[in-house]
Amino acid sequence: MSILYTARASANKGRQGRAYSDDDRLDVQLSTPAALGGDDGPGTNPEQLFAAGYAACFMSAMGLVAQQAKIKLPDDAKVDAEVGIGPREAGGFSLAVTLIAHLPGVDEAQANELLEKTEQVCPYSNATRGNVTTTLKLG
Repeated sequence: MSILYTARASANKGRQGRAYSDDDRLDVQLSTPAALGGDDGPGTNPEQLFAAGYAACFMSAMGLVAQQAKIKLPDDAKVDAEVGIGPREAGGFSLAVTLIAHLPGVDEAQANELLEKTEQVCPYSNATRGNVTTTLKLG
């Protein structure tokens, strides 16, 4: 693989600390949700950050796939990402992802084909395939 870009970020104090990028474009307070035994403080959490990144990456990859297939995506197209976390039977924790594409005006069969092709192109999908249960849906 020829790396085109490298993002750098750091976090301190885990889920109760701060996460920030080396270029100061990202700087967020972290809090643990009550469902995970935390104080449900005002900060974000790793699952929300992963959901935002996955949604943005998948939407971008869908734009590329649509362009190659000569499909015009609607201006209000979007992808919602839901990231769940829970214990694994083998120990530790795992994630589950649901990606919901909103493609108003796009034929359902064409939209589903677009989702399947995008799932093969998106770097997040390629990185998580086989490790994270991912469900694709149309919204």
